[in-house]
Amino acid sequence: MCHQSVGLIQSIIETAGIPTASVSVLREVSERVAPPRVLFADFPLGYPLGAANDAGIQTRTVLAMLTLLKESATPGGVQWRLLAGG
Repeated sequence: MCHQSVGLIQSIIETAGIPTASVSVLREVSERVAPPRVLFADFPLGYPLGAANDAGIQTRTVLAMLTLLKESATPGGVQWRLLAGG
C-alpha cells in the first residue's frame, strides 16, 4: 500500500482515539505525511517486513512495530524508530 495513503489513514484513525503504527521503507515520503508512529525498516521497496520466507526478520519487524505502539501510546508528533539490523 502507498506510504502516503497509510500515513493519512493513520492520522484519521488516531483522531477517533485509536492508536496506530506502521512500517515504512520510504522515510522521506512518510516524513512528509507525518503519521503518528512509524517504524522505519531499511528494506527494499515492496518488502516492508523483510525478505520473503525470512520468518525471523519478519517476526522481529512486527514485534518492533508493536513495541513502538505500546511505548508510544500517547499521540503527539511523529514518533520514528529505526529497525536495527534491518
